[in-house]
Amino acid sequence: MTVNLNKGQGISLEKKDGGVLSAVRMGLGWQAAPRRGLFGSRTREIDLDASAVLFADKQPVDVVFFRHLVSDDGSVRHTGDNLVGGAGQGGDDESVLVDLQRVPVHIDQIVFTVNSFTGQTFQEVQNAFCRLVDESNGQELARYTLDGGGQYTAQIMAKVHRADGGWRMTALGTPANGRTFQDLMPSILPHL
Repeated sequence: MTVNLNKGQGISLEKKDGGVLSAVRMGLGWQAAPRRGLFGSRTREIDLDASAVLFADKQPVDVVFFRHLVSDDGSVRHTGDNLVGGAGQGGDDESVLVDLQRVPVHIDQIVFTVNSFTGQTFQEVQNAFCRLVDESNGQELARYTLDGGGQYTAQIMAKVHRADGGWRMTALGTPANGRTFQDLMPSILPHL
């Protein structure tokens, strides 16, 4: 059963049967919003990029994104760059896999971001979502849907962080501006 998250809401990542999640997939999806033009409505391709920034005691220590697909320790892996989107409410356009059991103990937070590499604003995006899936069985655990667009080019979507001996996910949904994860660092830091 999926939990639909609101901005700032968090959930525990412990399984209901007492088991521990071993691997999760953070999936992102989006579609280009149709734009009205002189000859009807059209859509333009939107290149959104998913990134996962790994933190240790509020310091970035590694990042996984389209130019660095696997974390240095191998626990986090990006499945590849999607230059146009299109899955929207269906499947994922980009995914980041996290092997929670392999994440080094000093990593205490992983922040997931999405940014428009080509600089389009989220007014040009529709059906954007971030979802967390139990990779062992494909069950969707949580979903955060981006409602409405805005004059920003990025979102700090969610974070997975250690809490009480386990992991929690918190939906952040914070608008930001930037074409790369580096541009987003000042917007990420207040959420750590």
